[in-house]
Amino acid sequence: MPLRAAALVAFALAYLSVAVAQAQSRPEVVVGHIDGIVNPVTTAYVDRVISDAERANAPAVVFSVDSPGGLADAIRDINLRIERSTVPVLISGDPNGASDVLRSNAGNYVATDVPDVLRQADGASVQVASSPRTLHTVDAPTRPADMSAIESFLHTVTNPTIAYILLSMGSLGLLLELFNPGSVFPGVVGGICLLLAFYALGTLPLNFAGVALIGFGLLLFALEPFLTSHGILAVGGAIAFGVGSVLLVNAPDAPFLHVSNLAISAVTVVMIGFFGFLVGAIIRARRRQPVTGHEGLVGATGVVRRDIERGQHGIVFVLGELWRATAAEGRVSEGEQVVVQRVDGLVLSVRRASGFAPAPPRPLAPAASKSKLAG
Repeated sequence: MPLRAAALVAFALAYLSVAVAQAQSRPEVVVGHIDGIVNPVTTAYVDRVISDAERANAPAVVFSVDSPGGLADAIRDINLRIERSTVPVLISGDPNGASDVLRSNAGNYVATDVPDVLRQADGASVQVASSPRTLHTVDAPTRPADMSAIESFLHTVTNPTIAYILLSMGSLGLLLELFNPGSVFPGVVGGICLLLAFYALGTLPLNFAGVALIGFGLLLFALEPFLTSHGILAVGGAIAFGVGSVLLVNAPDAPFLHVSNLAISAVTVVMIGFFGFLVGAIIRARRRQPVTGHEGLVGATGVVRRDIERGQHGIVFVLGELWRATAAEGRVSEGEQVVVQRVDGLVLSVRRASGFAPAPPRPLAPAASKSKLAG
């Protein structure tokens, strides 16, 4: 009895080891995902996954599709790559969401998950580049082939709404750097955002009238702080920017490629708010009396340090500095407070401050007093 039990255990272990070895040696089905808008990044990803499956001699490639559609050129390139594939390609997903990528020789299935696709495809004949091939995919092992981090990032960036936001924020960053030279951070971030936006917009069908209107709106925004327009340039810039944003993408038959109206509204409001604040600050600064330079001296009070005679220069102490000064009203004695009326080069024209009487003469020094008494 113990010998019979030991033999059964040994047989079971041998059977399991053979089964595991066969399962490990069986080629894996490569599973990829096509999500969001189909664009050149998606095309490059599909090509990478199929090429990897061809090198591994995989029994099939399964793409789970959840996409509203995409660029016509990108979809055409994907279909051509599927037709050239030497391994069968299966498409799984909602027929409405995957309809734009079902025009090739791929096998198309509506399934709940990947094992369901493999069960449905088992025994089917799929055309590959060389010849038709019968699939044996039931219970086949699978291997995921997701987008890399860089591919996911680029695919996100190429979304029209994301590209538009990058374009707007990049432009705003460069304008901040223009208005405040040397701040560095807005310029660096703005430059990076603009470069990413240019990459993303290069994959989209653009309306150049929309691009021109956005550029013109940004130009008007940039000119507002330097020209006295009382906000007219900022309002015109907001109108041009908003209209250009609506017209940016030229895809009347593909609404999913249009920039989100919510994003356009939000970005336009941010632009208007920013430049409204900037214009308000500029107007307040222009109305404020200068506090530096020669203009800042006008109206300042000071103290006479050396008598000012009629038609002659004296010395006054104003805002921490000594200045030569004249007084049109006549003599102003040392110690009196004066108010600056105007600045003529390096000479101040002053008047006696109201409410201050002339300072009494200084008493003579002891030595001088003795000399006068001796005289």
